[in-house]
Amino acid sequence: MLTHIVIWKYRADVARAEREDHAERLRRLPSFIPHVESFAVGFDVLRLPRSYDLGLVATFRDRAGLAEYDKHPEHLLVAAYGRSLAEHVASVDFESEG
Repeated sequence: MLTHIVIWKYRADVARAEREDHAERLRRLPSFIPHVESFAVGFDVLRLPRSYDLGLVATFRDRAGLAEYDKHPEHLLVAAYGRSLAEHVASVDFESEG
């Protein structure tokens, strides 16, 4: 199993509507991409100084599934949109047992 985590820190000038639109676009990705095993997107609720604004956690059966997700045209569009709104984006991918 491969877990893919991405977090976004939006620029201060990004409106709430744009943030919501980004989250909704992300939430639709599994309907386009069959390699996704699980998928969750949510806004930070604690708002700590170290917190990012939005997070995504997705799992894939293997690296090949993540590779298919990464190059899928719908993912590429949403990823570019997210980068256009973000001050910073970070990710981590790790393997684990089922």
